[in-house]
Amino acid sequence: MLKRLTRFGLPLLGLLLFGVSVWAISHQLHQYTIQEILHSLKTVAIKHLLVALGFTILSYLVLTGYDILACRYIRHPLPYPKIALAAATSYAVSNTVGFAIFTGSAIRYRLYLLWGLSAIEVAQIIAFTNLSFWLGLSAVGGVLFSVEPLAVPKLLHLPFTSVHPLGMVMLTLTCAYLLASLRLRRSLQIGSYSFSLPSVDLALGQIIISSVDWGIAVAVLYVLLPSTTHLSYPGFFGIYLLGQIAGLVSSVPGGLGIFETVILLLLSPTIPANKIFAALVLYRVIYYFLPLGVSVLLLGLHEIRRRNSTPLENSKFKIQDSKLSSRK
Repeated sequence: MLKRLTRFGLPLLGLLLFGVSVWAISHQLHQYTIQEILHSLKTVAIKHLLVALGFTILSYLVLTGYDILACRYIRHPLPYPKIALAAATSYAVSNTVGFAIFTGSAIRYRLYLLWGLSAIEVAQIIAFTNLSFWLGLSAVGGVLFSVEPLAVPKLLHLPFTSVHPLGMVMLTLTCAYLLASLRLRRSLQIGSYSFSLPSVDLALGQIIISSVDWGIAVAVLYVLLPSTTHLSYPGFFGIYLLGQIAGLVSSVPGGLGIFETVILLLLSPTIPANKIFAALVLYRVIYYFLPLGVSVLLLGLHEIRRRNSTPLENSKFKIQDSKLSSRK
């Protein structure tokens, strides 16, 4: 019964939330025509687009730090180009398609197995990187929501009206993780699996890299907003995180629609909705779809190179075997 509920209930819930989000977005934009929205897209300055693109590239470079730390954690170093390919492509796919535990993890599993890691080591890398992602969110969200609590839109139907309690919970979880990394030296046993927490240095590295990544991702959308707005970067940071959290827990791929709804609801009182929507569309294209296209291309080129090199490697082995047999 539980498996059936998980299999069908979550996708249906995600579909329902997506439908509600589409209705909310259309409600916010009902006073604008398609021509006005397209005009808003054209009014974004080229220099802002280039800055957003630069922040996107920087963000995906920072994302490779997750896998660098993970390889240090399992004590299996790899060349940076390989780590960068696995990290950047897996995140580009999972960010856009969603269901990171299946999409991004499948890419990591295939690539890291090809490069000599065991299945257990790959599983450790996947667990480490996913934990790093949530640690950074917990750290920056905890600070921002505690210092400057936002009002939660009623449309989200959350059990609290302000994010202040959520911020306190996030800070507590982050501090508890650091304390556990500092104090717990022995391996932890969960069922038949045994694992050890990262050292406090690695734990701090997880939080720092993930926090920097979140900060750069926020900057991508922030520079696309109208330059006339007086919204500060720290103030927008909290709004962005609330939108991302809502999208992450919604089961909708990439948080599509959910994230946009939260941003529109919280910004539309001060910024015209058509300009916000234009910035959100450009953000999706630059930060999600463009990296996805590049990643698919890189993965395709990697597979072509691997298949072309395999016959050559096999022929080398055959030549070596024939030389050994002739010597005998």
